[in-house]
Amino acid sequence: MKINVVLYEPEIPQNTGTIGRTCMATGASLHLIEPLGFSLEDKYLKRAGLDYWKDLDYRVYSSWNKFKEINMRGSFWFFTTKAYKNHTEGKFVINNNNVGKDINTPEEKENIYLVFGKETAGLPDSLLLDNAENCLRIPLLDKARSLNLAVSVGIAVYEVLRQNNFSALSTMDPEERLDLSGKDRKK
Repeated sequence: MKINVVLYEPEIPQNTGTIGRTCMATGASLHLIEPLGFSLEDKYLKRAGLDYWKDLDYRVYSSWNKFKEINMRGSFWFFTTKAYKNHTEGKFVINNNNVGKDINTPEEKENIYLVFGKETAGLPDSLLLDNAENCLRIPLLDKARSLNLAVSVGIAVYEVLRQNNFSALSTMDPEERLDLSGKDRKK
């Protein structure tokens, strides 16, 4: 299984930079559907993504149709505040063989695409209606219109990872800055 984050016409470079960092840190690929509201050379994009942008697997497409021509296989999940199913109702576990394995390997058959709309308008209604069964929402209080796009992407990516037991992610601090395991603490 491979996690793919799809941003449909993103507008804010800081959000896309932050999402790029999340994708790189989790092994997900990032797909950007034009038009973009910024240049990929934007300093805010790079600042939010820090030095991780160079390691990010990302692609840019001129339209949704071009994206779909290339990425036809897999399960597509559309995130919107208009959906009735919660994000935890998406079934992202392909099979029990994923447990303990790197779920972001090309050998796994299934691609999972998490699709998000632009910050100011979300996804087009026509796209949502065509995919109503696969529309998911992240629960909010009634008085909240929506979450920040980068926050929503992080929640969705980690839900996929949670359902697959966080396969291939490190549970240790790679820089070994502080041991909080309790093994070497004095009593």
